[in-house]
Amino acid sequence: MTANLISSKPRVCRLDVREMVPYAIAHSWQKSLVAERRQNPDLEDVLLLLEHPPIYTLGQGARTEFLKFAPAQSEWEVVRVERGGEVTYHCPGQLVGYPILNLNFYQKDLHWYLRQLEEVLIQVLAVYGLEGKRIPGLTGVWVDGRKVAAIGIKVSRWITMHGFSLNVRPDLRGFEQIVPCGIARPVGSMEQWIPGINLDEVRQKVIAAFAEVFGVRIVFEHECSIW
Repeated sequence: MTANLISSKPRVCRLDVREMVPYAIAHSWQKSLVAERRQNPDLEDVLLLLEHPPIYTLGQGARTEFLKFAPAQSEWEVVRVERGGEVTYHCPGQLVGYPILNLNFYQKDLHWYLRQLEEVLIQVLAVYGLEGKRIPGLTGVWVDGRKVAAIGIKVSRWITMHGFSLNVRPDLRGFEQIVPCGIARPVGSMEQWIPGINLDEVRQKVIAAFAEVFGVRIVFEHECSIW
């Protein structure tokens, strides 16, 4: 399932790969990139790939009942952001992707976009012999009944922000403090099926699958001026 671009010429998507980035910095970066594209819709797309230090994030309408601790009385960092969805957890060993895409050049359909993101992750899992599955009515990707990838997005004037997280080799204990995405189902990681899996290698597979599924030409960005 590849993108049905309005133009036959592939869009350029600038790739910026980082290792550990505090959530607040990455969030600010996304908002700046979106604002620039709202002012100038012809700017090229961007894909940010990185990891976060441990943090819990709540979607715009997320319910705190899915937290198993009191945020004001806890050492855990908790933030509420403008994406959809319930609570999720980010930590080292989890690959996070933030696509900043102008869907006016793809399809102006949020369900299509969500399925495309799932397809990227399903293709990556397939490279490792893992069968990623969708569950009707839910968003994300599961392997053997365990959720290995979560998706939460925000779209403004058809420009996307937030995105997906793929559990490659994180410490899953952080998920025990929440009901992930408000779904009482177990969380898993690729490492459970493939001991010793290399996150850098998985990152390259994500880049390739993203280019294939969205039909874009990836251009690597070494630095970003707003950092």
